[in-house]
Parts: sequence; C-alpha cells; structure tokens
Amino acid sequence: MSGTKQGIRAVAPVEWQQQSTDAPRVRHTEHEAQTSLLAVLRLCAAGKLRCSEKTRRPGAATVAAVADVLEGGDFYEHEAIAAFAWPMLLQAGGLAQLTGGRLALTPRGRAALTRPPHLTIAQLWQRWLNNSLLDELSRVEEIKGQRSANVLTAAKPRRKLVGKALAGLTPGEWTSIDGLFTEMRATGLNPVVHRSERALWKLYLEDPQYGSLGYDGHHGWSLLQGRYTLTVLFEYAATLGLIDIEHVAPEGARDDYRHNWGGDYLDRLSRYDGLTAVRLNPLGVYALGLTGDYAPTPAPAVPTGRVTVLANFDIVALDGLPSADALLLDTFADRKSDRVRTLSTASLLSALDRGHTLDEFRRYLDQAASHPLPQTVTTLLDDTARRTGRLRDTGQVHLIECEDETLAALVVSDRRLRALCTRLGERHLVVSPERLQAFRKATRALGYPLG
Repeated sequence: MSGTKQGIRAVAPVEWQQQSTDAPRVRHTEHEAQTSLLAVLRLCAAGKLRCSEKTRRPGAATVAAVADVLEGGDFYEHEAIAAFAWPMLLQAGGLAQLTGGRLALTPRGRAALTRPPHLTIAQLWQRWLNNSLLDELSRVEEIKGQRSANVLTAAKPRRKLVGKALAGLTPGEWTSIDGLFTEMRATGLNPVVHRSERALWKLYLEDPQYGSLGYDGHHGWSLLQGRYTLTVLFEYAATLGLIDIEHVAPEGARDDYRHNWGGDYLDRLSRYDGLTAVRLNPLGVYALGLTGDYAPTPAPAVPTGRVTVLANFDIVALDGLPSADALLLDTFADRKSDRVRTLSTASLLSALDRGHTLDEFRRYLDQAASHPLPQTVTTLLDDTARRTGRLRDTGQVHLIECEDETLAALVVSDRRLRALCTRLGERHLVVSPERLQAFRKATRALGYPLG
C-alpha cells in the first residue's frame, strides 16, 4: 500500500522514533530467513526438535534450540516468536513430520536442504495460508475464553484476508501498522475472529464477567482483528522473511485495551504489540505470487575463512562457529575438540545414512573454507559420492514359499501370475505389496490358494 492510497502514510521508520521512548529496531528479514530455514532444517535432521503429540507445538527446549541457530536471533531476546513459528511452519509445509514426539525430515524436507531457500519459503507461505495446524489468535494468551464452543471463526479464511492485505502493500515502501489497519477496514479485509455477537461475551480479559469483550466499546477492531493480523504478520510473514519490520518493545506499545476491565493490570496485550511498521521486500513479492522471478536485494557479505580444511582431514575453526555451522559440521565430521573436527569415510557415510547429501556439505565448504579444499579431502568426498546409491532400498516385499520347484515353475509360467511375481531361487517368489491381492486372486484361480 503506497502513500497514494487512502488511509496509508508510507514513511521511513525514523518518523515513529519520535513517538516512543523505546528506540525502534528495524529487521531486514529477507536473507536472515533463508539462512535460518537451512539452520532449522539441519536442527530437525539432527533430531533436536520435539513437539507435543497433542497440540504439535514445540516445547520450551525446542524453542530454545531453534532460537540459538536463528540468523540474527529471535526478534526479542526473551520472547519466542520466530523460534516458535519455525517448527510449526516445517510441519504445515510438509518438511517435517512428528513421530514419537520428535520432528523428522520428510523427503521434501531433505530435498529442501539443497534447493534454493527462496523456493521453499514461497511454498511454506502458501501452505501456511491453507493449514489448520494452529489458530494464530491462540498465541494472544491474554484474550481468554477462546476454547469455548462456537466462539471463534475458522482461522484459514482469516489468514487469507491478511495475506491479501500483504499483497496490497507497495513493495519497498514502509507502511505503519495503524495505517495498514485503516486500509484493511476500508477495503473490507476484515478477519473477524468471533462467530457472533453472543460469542464476544465469552471472550474476556482477566475475568469472564467483568472483563468480557461483549460490552459496547470493549471489542474494537484493533483489539481483536488487529491482534490477529499482528500475529500473522510478526510470527509468520516476518519469520519467513516476506516483510522487513520495525518494532519496539511490546510493553506499553499499544493502549487500545486499557479501558477494558483488567487492562490496567497488563503491560501489553500480546507479544506482538510492538510491531509498528512493515515493508514488503523482494522475497515477499515472490512468495505472494506478485512476480514469477525472485530478484533479491544484495545479500550481506558472507564471512569467508570461517574454517580451515587441512590435508589430514581436520576442519579447524579457531574463532568458533555460529550454532548452525557447528551443527552442520557435527553432522558430517567427528568432533576432536571444541574447534577441531575430522572427516572420515565413516563420518560421511553416517551423515548420508541419515538422509543428508554431499552437495549440502560441499556447498558449505566452498563458502566457508579459507582456502581451496586439499586434494586428499576432494578425493575422499568423490570416493564417498561414488559409493552413494550403488545399494538401493526398493521397499518391502512379500516372500512366497512354494512346496517344491515344480510348483514354483508352474506359478511363474502362468500368464496371469508371471507379471505379478519374480522367482527367487528354486522355491521362492517375490511379490510387491501393491500386487499381493491380485496375486492371491490369480493363485486361487490356478487352484493353489495362498496360505
């Protein structure tokens, strides 16, 4: 939404600095999100992410682990926003699945480790718009009564309205949050969270009777629709790197709830109250489908020489490493000390067996190594690559035992059965699971029912 649109004033972030005692901070999320995506995928591949089997939400230890590998950290030091969102996004996007309380990469998730991150992020946003994994309003914990029956509308239509509001922003221009709210109301993008006026009475602050939002003047647009919009923008659009954001501390940032009963006891209504302005960046333009090509802004210079790869297969990081880098190296190499890891055929094969690829590792070394890789190391990598894929798991089969060689020959010579099985040795046949029913039917017709 540009400055020419009614209700929107596009200004640089500095203009809001005069209105808050807390100096606004600006986060350019486009490149941070792409780096963080790969880091969180690696964390998931290492088996470090756990979520509730019931709610599929990450636990405190998982949130802390994710926050530790995020590029630039979470938006607030002691508040989980991006660190909460990433495990949810991986699940909604089909990049990870929950098994026994632990997230594991799916084939799509493993493929994402080696494909351009912007492609994966665009898919994650589209899948998030259509998911039913989470109602973002539930993250505004001070609004109580949300679990009561027939209170909240479906989240998916609401979420899509926020997505349309994002698509209406003018790329590259800052828009104040209050200006965005004004434009959404003017254009009918109204993510109503309550099913009816009666449902409003079940939502409350502090006390279900005195703090009910059903009273006249106590359920303004910014308090409900606005808080929902803030959550989607801050926790998911910004985490995925679609919008650059300006934010302040949430405490005292908004006062639209102060006149509600119990509001005076709250220093904020949500952790998202500090979002003050947004700007649609090139990654957002691409992910929202506004262009078919991604034209990124210049990426910050990536520091080179973070590791030194020696001819004896040691990888040395004298100045330490970011958590995401250390996680990757620990996947492919054995740790000798805090700053030294060593490569071996066994360590590489172990990583491959867990679903990683050598392309992922080579790309990192090409970027992070201070010098070209020694010949001994490239030979080790090439030799390991040649071994990969020579043995393949083609899936489960049924092993059928025949009483004698004559019966086996009879079965494989039958015109109906020869296409359904493969002979193995003198008395055994192999049948794939998807052909077992047809095999049973054909053997019955032959006069030899399968026992």
